[in-house]
Amino acid sequence: MLPPQKIVLVGPMGAGKSTIGRLLSKQLQLPFKDSDTVIEERSGADIPWIFDVEGEDGFRQRETAVLKDLMHEASLVLATGGGIVLRPENRELLEKADVVIYLSADAEHLVSRTEKDKKRPLLQVPNPKQKILDLLEERDPLYREVATRIVTTDTRSPKIVAKEIAAKLI
Repeated sequence: MLPPQKIVLVGPMGAGKSTIGRLLSKQLQLPFKDSDTVIEERSGADIPWIFDVEGEDGFRQRETAVLKDLMHEASLVLATGGGIVLRPENRELLEKADVVIYLSADAEHLVSRTEKDKKRPLLQVPNPKQKILDLLEERDPLYREVATRIVTTDTRSPKIVAKEIAAKLI
């Protein structure tokens, strides 16, 4: 039996989607894409700039367009942005993946992994921890809705998580 060819990682910012996705793609010998990187490449601007100029809705429109295109790829490991699950259209598109893995982490770990990152527009607020808690409350049910598997990344190294996922998929 062939391992899945279209693997999508979803979860909150700071859960390790990009890092684990790169490692997983190497282990499975599949191409790696990061939807946020593709958005930046196509628009010629970084995500904070897109948020500033077009607002979150403009960014979400770009995100949906990129997801539509990437779901046509024959094989890939795709790391998505944390808010990809917000649009019903995106959740439908994610059903085209062979496997959707929800990388979950508790708020404390997410805060410690993201607190110094100035490229996360939604966290440029007076209380980033509260923002992460609010986002988790809103998005966790949506991540669970689209996920075929849930993997916790809290205190585990990305290499160990990627190896574990690869072993379960092969």
